Amino acid sequence: MNLNSNQKNFFKKLQRQVVPFVYRNNLMKLATYYGTDKWNSHWYAQHYARHFAPLRLKKLKILEIGVGGYDDPKSGGESLRMWKSYFPNSMIYGIDVVDKTYLEEHRIKIFQGSQDDEDFLNKVVAETGELDIIIDDGSHVNEHVIKSFNILFPALKDSGIYAVEDTLTSYIPNLEEKRLKAGSRGVLENWPRVGGSLELNAPKTTMNFFKKLVDCLNYQEILRPGYSPSYFDQHIVAMHFYHNLIFIYKGNNDEDGYYLENNTIKPYLLNYLSIKSVEELGI
Repeated sequence: MNLNSNQKNFFKKLQRQVVPFVYRNNLMKLATYYGTDKWNSHWYAQHYARHFAPLRLKKLKILEIGVGGYDDPKSGGESLRMWKSYFPNSMIYGIDVVDKTYLEEHRIKIFQGSQDDEDFLNKVVAETGELDIIIDDGSHVNEHVIKSFNILFPALKDSGIYAVEDTLTSYIPNLEEKRLKAGSRGVLENWPRVGGSLELNAPKTTMNFFKKLVDCLNYQEILRPGYSPSYFDQHIVAMHFYHNLIFIYKGNNDEDGYYLENNTIKPYLLNYLSIKSVEELGI
């Protein structure tokens, strides 16, 4: 059957409406339909589905760092459109260093600026208000990832989720002034500056930053009299690590320690040990 241009446009528009509706509960199929690398390239969509499915129909504010499309202001936005379809009642925000406002549509708003710019991030949060989900799919530069988390995690609501993608850059060493072939894209393009390390305990990598935060979950169990808990101690309630992907859950981490109270031994246990203070243990 030969279709004229008006008919072709009609069926294209119909497809754009019907396909996302049919796939609305299946994040992997939505990722494939919209062409985001969160599936079929990376395999993140299965993990996002596991963590986000209970929230799908809620009215949320979702921020993704990195719109995609590199320097082309009219290219990218695949994952923003995927999130819009998957979360039908939510507002989707994006951040990119390139002006991507051409890609805005109903329930998608995009800000131009760097995830490394604290003033810019604070202005974004001032406009959006507290956020329910934050996804870092930005520069993947270790320093940027850490700085963005330090600034934006406090902007999450309690019960909010912060996701960090492409943590493989933790293991990519700086190439300093070396350059790869012209035209290299993605992680390869960033190799000279991502700031990773072959040393698995390097303190400035994304993975080591988040590995250290695991202890926040159990800060009440650490014998350290006089310890003042950090913001992350008090508000990180769960962490999930997958291949190149991390989820950090926010809430009130206020469960009592089992043997300790205020990071020192509970009085009943001191009596049981027949001592008056922790200092008598000589540790």
